[in-house]
Amino acid sequence: MNILIINSGSSSIKFQLIAMPDEKVICSGTVERIGSEDSMLHYKTDTAAIREKCTVPSHREGLQKIADILLYPENGALKKSGEIDAVGHRVVHGGDSFAQTAMVTEAVKEKINEFSALAPLHNPHNLEGILITEQLFPKAKQIAVFDTAFHQTIPLKARKYAIPNEFYDEHGIQSYGFHGTSHKYVSEKAIAYLKKEKSKIITIHLGNGCSMTAVVDGKSVDHSLGFAPSNGLIMGSRSGDIDHSIIFHLADNLGYTLDEVNTLLTKKSGMLGLTGFSDLRDIEAEAEKGNVACQMALGMNAYRIKKYIGAYIAAMNGLDAIVFTAGIGENSSRMRKRICADMGYLGLQLDDLKNETWSSSLPEINTDTSKVKILVMATNEELEIAKQVYQLQSR
Repeated sequence: MNILIINSGSSSIKFQLIAMPDEKVICSGTVERIGSEDSMLHYKTDTAAIREKCTVPSHREGLQKIADILLYPENGALKKSGEIDAVGHRVVHGGDSFAQTAMVTEAVKEKINEFSALAPLHNPHNLEGILITEQLFPKAKQIAVFDTAFHQTIPLKARKYAIPNEFYDEHGIQSYGFHGTSHKYVSEKAIAYLKKEKSKIITIHLGNGCSMTAVVDGKSVDHSLGFAPSNGLIMGSRSGDIDHSIIFHLADNLGYTLDEVNTLLTKKSGMLGLTGFSDLRDIEAEAEKGNVACQMALGMNAYRIKKYIGAYIAAMNGLDAIVFTAGIGENSSRMRKRICADMGYLGLQLDDLKNETWSSSLPEINTDTSKVKILVMATNEELEIAKQVYQLQSR
């Protein structure tokens, strides 16, 4: 079965064509920096590799580029669109409506659209991906895999907010959790690596969007994102945790409309608001040149993550390993070093050489005497989605 995986993020689209159940990747690629003038298309198969600078003003154009290159006469992986049996879509917010992977129907699309208000940077792009691939690959089954599903195990004491109960009971206002596909995938890899029957792990997903999960015995028990994917850690353009009084101050005293406040906190804040850059590679390069704003932003980012590590150790009453993953977590040794600095009291000791030279076969970057394992593990949300799509199709 050929399964095309579409993973639409806030500023990128990752895709893989995977033959299941063999888990053979036929081709893969990414459209990066969507909406900027220096968008990039990466595409590779066993016999071809393409890296192309292009203009991709929106996710719609990005998805069209992906469809075009899959069918490209010289390097494309497909001869015709009918060779795709199913398309698996990462969908960020499923609320309480979807605890499992779901076949896409009109009702499912309506629900995804309904939750767009809670995940405005993601659900609209996820839904658009479904609508476009329905047109591009009409014979394929469309299947949605929800980021929120993995976090259904978070206990009520960690999910509820301290507001009147009717908002939870009648309106479902609670912490849902996100990036669940990634946290599930790397936590399972970490558990297999540790070979421990019982385990306490913190998974740290760092990309343009960022989140952390406390995982006990393979189950999510707490998570840094909440009702919508906007709080918690400092992100590319999202503020993360903020005193809600600031929102009222912006509206009541500074003349902002609620739409303007939402745009400010989700699209103009985070690392972008602090530095003028949203891509960590640019920020680290500027920091190396002496840019004080970039240096401060990197320090703030690491400090926020360190606080969550401490909180989750307390919540789990222990820790066996922390796991860095996603674009920044896997590729920025400098960010990993900032986060792990001065954490010896909690049992985390980073090995600088291992940190610089880690590989998938040698994921440990801690010292031999560190009480806690520090692991770097490449996430593969696409493979996890393919597994879930195949399981649904095989029932």
